[in-house]
Amino acid sequence: MNKKDVLELKKRFTKNGCSFTKLCGCYVDSEKNIVLRLSETFLNLKEDEFYKYLEIAKKTLSGSLGNQLLELHFPMEQEFSGGRQQFLMGVKESQLKNDDLLERLYEQIVEHYDFVGNYLILIFYDSYDVMKKTTDRQNLEESEEVFSYLLCALCPVTLSKPALGYYAEENRIGARIRDWIVGVPETGFLFPAFTDRSSDVHSVLYYNKNPKETHHEFIKGFFGCQPVATAAEQKETFQTIFQETLGAEKATDNLYFLEMQQNLNQMLEEQFPEGEETESEEPFVLTPASVQTMLEEIGVPEEFSRQIKRSYTEEFSEALPKVEALIDKKALTIQEQKQKEFDLQQQVDVLTQQVEEQKVQIESVKAEAAATLESEQGHLIVKTTEETAQKIMAQRIDGQKYLVIPIAEDEVATINGVNTVLEVPSL
Repeated sequence: MNKKDVLELKKRFTKNGCSFTKLCGCYVDSEKNIVLRLSETFLNLKEDEFYKYLEIAKKTLSGSLGNQLLELHFPMEQEFSGGRQQFLMGVKESQLKNDDLLERLYEQIVEHYDFVGNYLILIFYDSYDVMKKTTDRQNLEESEEVFSYLLCALCPVTLSKPALGYYAEENRIGARIRDWIVGVPETGFLFPAFTDRSSDVHSVLYYNKNPKETHHEFIKGFFGCQPVATAAEQKETFQTIFQETLGAEKATDNLYFLEMQQNLNQMLEEQFPEGEETESEEPFVLTPASVQTMLEEIGVPEEFSRQIKRSYTEEFSEALPKVEALIDKKALTIQEQKQKEFDLQQQVDVLTQQVEEQKVQIESVKAEAAATLESEQGHLIVKTTEETAQKIMAQRIDGQKYLVIPIAEDEVATINGVNTVLEVPSL
């Protein structure tokens, strides 16, 4: 399934577009006992209940593909008689009207779903009349197929927080009665998958709110499928490889990892300049060979680069991760900040060196300059050595301020390059 397939189903979950015909489910307590069963004609629900259930259905198809939403493929043995796929096909074809099949469905979910606390199992049934579309994606008044499916949501049921409330009849403030509240789904699935706007009975779209805890036991036990790593799990595995190989407490503490993140982000931007991967293109994955090349480019020692490549190959032997799944936004921010600090330090170093050079140059001029005396338009301009300059002083004579240059009677100064006895013109 792709984004367009998911959105095509979700956009129908409105008051006028919804076509769910049946809603069934059961309430399971913390001891895994079924304490309540429900069976409703969906369109006959009270309005406030209708919208609450509809919101749960939407949440079960929320999130991003490859992270909260995973496409699982049934192994061949599960499609034979007695297999998990065959059982789900039977439940779907019964349109939730077979109580025995529903009871078996609930029991299998309870058996394989490892959840601490109470939860509600909800099963929606729908038949979607898929209309043909023109090349410009406009609907035609002709049906392509009828897509019948099950949508399952597993919702935690928790006790509301203690609080005070106002009791109008008694006109007082008191402790509010705590209620058991149905939350948004933690887990769920769509069967069969809706691939290329058509039914795919060989696959199921699996939903898990937390991509770091995908309930592998439920995927293997209930569906009989092999778990698929989410983007969050792949990123965490990638970071762990660097941590264990380079000995960092956190991956982001290591400069090699930060540079690797920067290079991965640059690689992604070069591959997809617009920032979005098109549906028609093959997944842009990171191969072990690319990992090796990038490690060499950022200067990782050979012994570490070999170990990282080997670990990467082993961890992702079944399926290579997409490049975008391995990018850590936090690491990119840290690397960007470090780069800014480095650039600023470089600028400070350059300016400091320039200041030092200017100081040396000034001292050199002061120490080596010859004394030059010239008169221009009544102004006396004197250029001296540092030793002579220390003797020059301002002095007031006859009410006028003069620049006094003490000289010996036989002192010779160089004026315009000619040695001569210094005579100071009158001012």
